[in-house]
Amino acid sequence: MITKLNLSSDPFRNRTTPYLLSLILIGLAGMAAIFFLYSLKENSTQNDRLTAQIKDMETEVSRLKGEGEKVQQQLSPQQRELLVASHKLVANKSFGWSRLFADLESVMPGSVSASRIAVENVYKDGDRVKAELNFSVLSRDYAAVMSMIDSMNNSGQFQAELRSQDLQKTERITYTEYTLHLIYTQAYGYAAAPADVAQVANGGGQ
Repeated sequence: MITKLNLSSDPFRNRTTPYLLSLILIGLAGMAAIFFLYSLKENSTQNDRLTAQIKDMETEVSRLKGEGEKVQQQLSPQQRELLVASHKLVANKSFGWSRLFADLESVMPGSVSASRIAVENVYKDGDRVKAELNFSVLSRDYAAVMSMIDSMNNSGQFQAELRSQDLQKTERITYTEYTLHLIYTQAYGYAAAPADVAQVANGGGQ
């Protein structure tokens, strides 16, 4: 006699699989935690190393600066003048004259025209090259000149100061020549072109 079992009253139960899955998940979580802890330790170690390098560089810069000041104190007046002249020469050769003229044109309105420009000094201020200029313009429109000065001072490249104005008369027109003192800061990333160097060799762009 064959007896049929009703399996619905005694369903199959796999007691091992849930435990295995739990162990796998716990293992993965542990590995992830170990990885993140290792990464955190590596980042902390690298940060400490970079901080130490920065401190060493600052110490070296301070040391070199101090040595440079000591050397300058030991120079004779003639040697100091020669040093200043050499620094000016380097600054002149790295100065972009064509860029200066383009920047001047960008802030000059149509009713104002340049009459003359004279370079007083070219020097380095930190990592920026600067130039002191006497700049004269001609115009019959005073408001346009004032607007030009405001544009210069707001450009971030020019510091402009009106020094004098001279009324000029001819048979046909009356106009005024305005003389400004400018400090021009050369933009970052500009390299002097061969034409700029040629201008320096021919008289400093004046």
